[in-house]
Amino acid sequence: MAAPIDLELKKAFAELQAKVIDTQQKVKLADLQIDQLNRVKKHASLTHVELTPLPESTRMYEGVGRMFILQSKDEISKQLMDKQKTADDKIKELEQKKTYLERSVKEAEDNIREMLMSRRAQ
Repeated sequence: MAAPIDLELKKAFAELQAKVIDTQQKVKLADLQIDQLNRVKKHASLTHVELTPLPESTRMYEGVGRMFILQSKDEISKQLMDKQKTADDKIKELEQKKTYLERSVKEAEDNIREMLMSRRAQ
């Protein structure tokens, strides 16, 4: 009778270990993406701060591929603000995803603890 229980526990632990490893990789990836988005956001913010004091008549160019396109100051400011807003939205999504992943691993660990406690009680 001990053999089937041991096999069941062994299988549960193997599944938990695979899930933990997978989740850790996904959390690390989310952290890297959040760091990258924070850099993009900071870059856009600093660029916007530098462009703000310039007069409206200043000629500004946007880099597109290997060429530059003349844009108005308002258009470039709008693009920078959109870039910041998009980065903020993606950061929130990634934080939620990270929280969900960590919660799912904790639930799996709790399930195995419950299984162990029930086995000991028998």
